[in-house]
Amino acid sequence: MAGACEEAGFEAIAVSDHLIHPEKLVTPYPYTDDGTPRWEDSTEWPDPFVVIGAMAAVTERLRFVTSVLVLPLRNPFQVAKTVATVAMLSNDRIVLGIGAGWMEEEFQAMEQDFHRRGRRMDEMIEVMRKLWEESGYVEHHGEFFDFPPVEMRPAPRESVPIWVGGISQAAQRRAATLADGWISDVHTVDEIGEIVAAIRRLREDSPRAGAPLSVLAAVTDAYTIDGYRRLEEAGATHVQTLPWTLYGLSGATLEERCEGIARFGEDVIAEMG
Repeated sequence: MAGACEEAGFEAIAVSDHLIHPEKLVTPYPYTDDGTPRWEDSTEWPDPFVVIGAMAAVTERLRFVTSVLVLPLRNPFQVAKTVATVAMLSNDRIVLGIGAGWMEEEFQAMEQDFHRRGRRMDEMIEVMRKLWEESGYVEHHGEFFDFPPVEMRPAPRESVPIWVGGISQAAQRRAATLADGWISDVHTVDEIGEIVAAIRRLREDSPRAGAPLSVLAAVTDAYTIDGYRRLEEAGATHVQTLPWTLYGLSGATLEERCEGIARFGEDVIAEMG
């Protein structure tokens, strides 16, 4: 699939993240009306960085986005080391998309505080950016992490973009004030425009004022070039899609997926230039 995407002109592949799926899920899924996840219990969730490493090895141009990594489940040293290694091996083709997470059972399994995950995540962003600095030792003294001068190698040769997912007020603030971009849930074009406008207003009063804002959007009402142009006008810089579904293909086989990827490349990507 990665080879097919690169050949068809796609910019990136997005990979998802979950550690476990409990037999009895108590936490309601926040993005559906009835709290039921959009996937089956038996859905496979391979480690995103292992998958990215495999795809990077057989491509040259394609970029990779974690959409999204549940960051506060992890330790910032672990994530920073893994991302820096991926960046080195892929020639800096990694975008770290992160989210606070919603499933309390995963946090219990990892022995992390679910209720303070947002504040911990904000500090993790600061810590990881320090650890990715190319020269000199760095130290940090914060609420959740405190360490003397250390050095982490390898360091990314280019700044690793960090995009934040989520639609809550906290997620919008985090995307505006701490990140390089925002990753949507599934919305209409008009909804994307409203959220992007809100994030940009928050950004105006932050240290990142004036910095470009990438927007990775998934939409329910844009399937044609005209629709994607409207999405661009709404503020999106990237669109996330399952292209085979647009041609009536289930995607149950690799062949169907690659067929949809190739057709989308011809019908949309090539025409949009």
